[in-house]
Amino acid sequence: MEESTELREEWTLLLWTTVAVLVPVLITLWCSFQRPKRKVQLKDLFRKSKHGWHYTDLFNKPTYCCVCSQPILQGAFCDCCGICADEECIQRADRILSCKEIMTQSQTDGRFYHQWVRGNVPLASYCAECKQQCGNQPKLCDYRCVWCQTTVHDDCLSSLNDDLCDLGEFRSVIIPPYYLYQVNKLRRRHPDEYSKLAAVCGSGWTPVLVLANTRSGNNMGEVLLGEFRTLLNPVQVFDLSELPPSKALQLCTLLPPGSVRVLVCGGDGTVGWVLDAIDTMKWKVQVVSKGNYFRKPKVLSMNNYFSVGPDALMALNFHAHREKTPSFFSSRIINKAVYFFYGTKDCLVQECKDLDKRIELELDGEQVTLPSLEGIIVCNIGYWGGGCRLWEGMGDEPYPPTRVDDGLLEVVGVYGSFHCAQIQVNLANPVRLGQAHTVRLVLKSSRMPMQVDGEPWAQGPCTITITHKTQALMLYHSAEHTDDDDSSASEAEEPSADHIDTASNTQETVTVS
Repeated sequence: MEESTELREEWTLLLWTTVAVLVPVLITLWCSFQRPKRKVQLKDLFRKSKHGWHYTDLFNKPTYCCVCSQPILQGAFCDCCGICADEECIQRADRILSCKEIMTQSQTDGRFYHQWVRGNVPLASYCAECKQQCGNQPKLCDYRCVWCQTTVHDDCLSSLNDDLCDLGEFRSVIIPPYYLYQVNKLRRRHPDEYSKLAAVCGSGWTPVLVLANTRSGNNMGEVLLGEFRTLLNPVQVFDLSELPPSKALQLCTLLPPGSVRVLVCGGDGTVGWVLDAIDTMKWKVQVVSKGNYFRKPKVLSMNNYFSVGPDALMALNFHAHREKTPSFFSSRIINKAVYFFYGTKDCLVQECKDLDKRIELELDGEQVTLPSLEGIIVCNIGYWGGGCRLWEGMGDEPYPPTRVDDGLLEVVGVYGSFHCAQIQVNLANPVRLGQAHTVRLVLKSSRMPMQVDGEPWAQGPCTITITHKTQALMLYHSAEHTDDDDSSASEAEEPSADHIDTASNTQETVTVS
């Protein structure tokens, strides 16, 4: 009898344990099934809206609907003006609440009236009038200006001394709506007067164009775009997955010459894409053949490095895997784990061995005798592989100095994936093959993995010629300043801020024929 009672209790415990495990799983699966349907419906609504709506399943702070004033856990928010609404109130919010006005007329001294949004003010924000903390009541309360980010209490709004907005602490990088209003009036008549209009924006006005690739890295581009649209004028923030940089940079034609800064958010490929667009905006004269008697060689632009061998193979395998299942690569930890897996695999398989028998290398016309290598890397700047200073190595051997703006390319060899890993943690030196203005590689047989600035492909027999193309001014943080960089810093332009130095970066042309 006691045994049957114990057995019954065990089965009861097992049953409840199974229920406790299965119920959350079933609820999660049901929600996952319903979410795509809801997103399709909302996407249709968002497309027709004047707001930049984004849907979230869970807000990261206490949030209230700007229409019905009720607390909400999930719903939509505008990444331009910051209003929030639940699903039932989105259409009404679209009708009664205005978004950031990208063009408006100024009142006086290059200022215009605050554009207030009620509720959901940032945490730890303080009232501009009484200097007390805002947003500390459990309800929809207090106001925030969508341009200068000033916050004020409900009761203090009527007694606010200054009702004109000066764009706040980021005024020097924001394109003011009144500037675009004046440019729109002058567009057809006096386009040469943009510099006079810029005087209203202040002497230190250097507007920033933000170009982000939402497909790069661990899909943080959407978050970055939202943050910049909140702080800047939405017209100066571009998603490169929707608009190519050549079209985004056309905004520069409406701004004073030499005043624009371009901030690129993405990988090496995105930076190269933008630099190519900047270069193509300059006028060129070229003699072209009218006949189609030969196929022109493929030409690529390189800003950072070109490589053939194990590091390109890892990038190619990672790229192919990510193309098949992009949703799997949503975390930096997962991305690094996959790279580690392919690197470990190559240490055992060694798919790129005997590279010296399959490739010929010439530096400025002189053939180089290659040792037994698995990879060759051609560097344009001092950094490679996530910030590793490849040419320097461990620093215990003498090596020719490098400059970012000397037009010389540094060519190094690696013995394999394990050697690459040792170089990155300063446990080994690379095989320094030399420096040259022109690098020529001849791939004699078979297909080899190659990459330019992190963009990999498999290449058959060909001849690759790398030559200097052009230069561009780049900004970098002075905390990263090294003795090497001192020699390459350009003195032609004054730094725009105390913590920014100006350096010249070269761009190389990779010709595959």
